[in-house]
This record gives sequence, C-alpha cells and structure tokens, in this order.
Amino acid sequence: MADEPRLCLQCGKALKGRLDKKFCDDYCRNAYNNRLNSETSTLVRNINNALRKNRRLLAAVIPEGEELGKCPRQSLAQQGFDFRYFTHQYQNKKGQTYNFCYEFGYLPLEGDWLLVVLRKSKNKTGNPEAHPEG
Repeated sequence: MADEPRLCLQCGKALKGRLDKKFCDDYCRNAYNNRLNSETSTLVRNINNALRKNRRLLAAVIPEGEELGKCPRQSLAQQGFDFRYFTHQYQNKKGQTYNFCYEFGYLPLEGDWLLVVLRKSKNKTGNPEAHPEG
C-alpha cells in the first residue's frame, strides 16, 4: 500500500512530500474547491445580484433628501425588479407588512402602487422604523 503513488485530486499528477498532501499546487487546490462550490456559489451570487439590483431600483424611487416615494409596481417590474427577493420584512403597528432590500423597503398600496421607504434607524425595541408615520 505504501508503494501506491498518491495523486493530485484535481489534475492526477503524482504527489511528492507530506503524506496528507492532496494537491500538487495552489492552483489545483483552488480549481478543485471552486469546481466543488461552483453550483452553490452561482446560486448565491445570482441572488445577491438580484438583491443589489432591487435595492438600487428602490433607492431611485425616493427623491434626494426624502425618506418616502411612490411608484407603480409595473414600473419597477419593467426595470427588472425581482419581487421574489428581499432581505427581511417589517410589520408596523397597523399590521402592514413592508418587504425590505437592505435599508429600502416597499409597501403594496391600492391600485398596484408601492410606497417606498428608507429606514433611517432602529427604534427602542430594536425593530426598524418603516417611515415616520409608522
């Protein structure tokens, strides 16, 4: 058994050196691990890209220096907003649920409109403030 050559898990070259060595060099080690994690990494990367895009689109709705804005749901959808992805939800005292992409959130209104809010800080209980009228 000791005479069997140990082979690199990535390229198959014979390994020299430590008995617990699995790869011939850093390139093979990185390539092997990237290949193993590529499916998961791709999924996470795509979701993160969608969240960043959603955040950017929500931020564009709110005028400079303001904390609130309104827009039609269809307008965001046409720009590529993906309503499946958001970072968290907040329910205010009235029972309304806001979906947030980081610090920007939206509340569906009547007539297919969205109220877009910027969360400035956390309140005494540690919950995010949706907007001043809360």
